[in-house]
Amino acid sequence: MFKSKRQRRMAGDILTYVVLFTLAGFCLGPMVWMFLTSLKPEADIVTSEMQYIPRHVTFENYVAIWTQSNFPVLITNSLIVTTITVAICVVAGTLAAYAFARLTFRGRNNIMLGYLLVRMFPAVMMIIPLYVMMRTVGLVDSRFGLALAYTSFLLPLFVWMLKGFFDAAPKELESAARIDGSTRLGAMVRIVLPLARNGLVASSVFIAIAAWNEFIFALMLTTGQGSRTWPVGLQLMVGEFQLPWGVLAAGGILSILPVMLLFAIVQRAMVQGLTAGAIKG
Repeated sequence: MFKSKRQRRMAGDILTYVVLFTLAGFCLGPMVWMFLTSLKPEADIVTSEMQYIPRHVTFENYVAIWTQSNFPVLITNSLIVTTITVAICVVAGTLAAYAFARLTFRGRNNIMLGYLLVRMFPAVMMIIPLYVMMRTVGLVDSRFGLALAYTSFLLPLFVWMLKGFFDAAPKELESAARIDGSTRLGAMVRIVLPLARNGLVASSVFIAIAAWNEFIFALMLTTGQGSRTWPVGLQLMVGEFQLPWGVLAAGGILSILPVMLLFAIVQRAMVQGLTAGAIKG
């Protein structure tokens, strides 16, 4: 069918772009639809005639969710819980990943396997044990307790990802620093961490996104407005006889803005970290 090598290459490029644009449409389509819905008045949303483009652009849905609900409190709680989760994972996960990558001790592979096994179980299976533990220590319906619950499920992923970047860092530079009198902790901070900086950023962003969007743990471990996060808050806005599509769409758009801002800030470091992990890992 394609006689020359140039024609085959062109056909392959066209097919690649078609697949990429199709996947992009599936990924971006719901977000575009949600954004357009958030700009429609309620009368245009519930009409029997399908309207893809808003006939009357309005921001009343954004005003309603920000002023007539506790959405600002939900966003604040999500920011606090996500920040605590990322901080715990960075501190504890960095030390654990370095230990798995550099130290040799009995049972290292079995412990790492246990870390990975945690990710194999659905989060819903851990709800009851976590709830009993949190209730015993008095951390139910608290932002710190919710952050600990997130950490229990996300820390193994952070350790596994960061260990690959530590393995890729040259051990010779660290050994040279040790010979010059640096401690192991000092060599890790001054030599290994700068080399794995992009990987640390990429792993932290993954943890932040997972904690920001988490729903199951937040639904089961929070009961009051003081600790409830935005995914649970939006779900509870759905009433038995009322479904405010426009307000929910506006809340969804507002909730993804912090994630988009975070990705825009660390985009270069994250892409470099993922590329380095793909090449060396």
